[in-house]
Amino acid sequence: MELKVTTLEGKAAGGVTVSDDIFGLEPRADILQRCVVWQLAKRQAGTHDVKNRAEINRTGKKMYRQKGTGSARHGSARVNLFRGGGRSFGPTPRSHAIDLPKKVRALALKHALSAKAKDGGIVVLDKATVKDRKTSALQKNFAKLGLTSALIVDGAEVEANFALAARNIPNIDVLPIQGINVYDILRRQKLVLTKSALEALEARFK
Repeated sequence: MELKVTTLEGKAAGGVTVSDDIFGLEPRADILQRCVVWQLAKRQAGTHDVKNRAEINRTGKKMYRQKGTGSARHGSARVNLFRGGGRSFGPTPRSHAIDLPKKVRALALKHALSAKAKDGGIVVLDKATVKDRKTSALQKNFAKLGLTSALIVDGAEVEANFALAARNIPNIDVLPIQGINVYDILRRQKLVLTKSALEALEARFK
């Protein structure tokens, strides 16, 4: 597959050939869905907690005698029937993470890249560097490229000036190649890859 390369100023900078094994697959929604669910479940904190009957600081003494009061039979005031009592079957701290095989994760990333390529949502940049860390100047460059919602992926390291200039622009995410993931690819309209990011992807899936 042939992709056009552009500069940050919107000028043509040749083309690049990418592997059909990575960018030319027929996207499968079920694989993408499994990976997104895995990602979102894994990042949940799982710190939710309520006090159960054993954790309530109230007396366990029987409230009143068993017979003769005309009222229902009750024992401890810590039960869930009463105000201030413990909660039954409430949430406790736990991990929400689920398992997903590495091969399925790798395949999901390929399908996410292929989905963007099929929709024409991939932009290849010559390089993601700026002289000055000016957000306004970078916004003008993005406007020329038609980027209003985009994930920008660079090589092993993102240039400091570019990262600082881009971090305040809404709906723009910047990641190094190690951080590329299915969820972030799908949640933005465009996927912007630098030449070094493409080389790293090709090497990763060899």
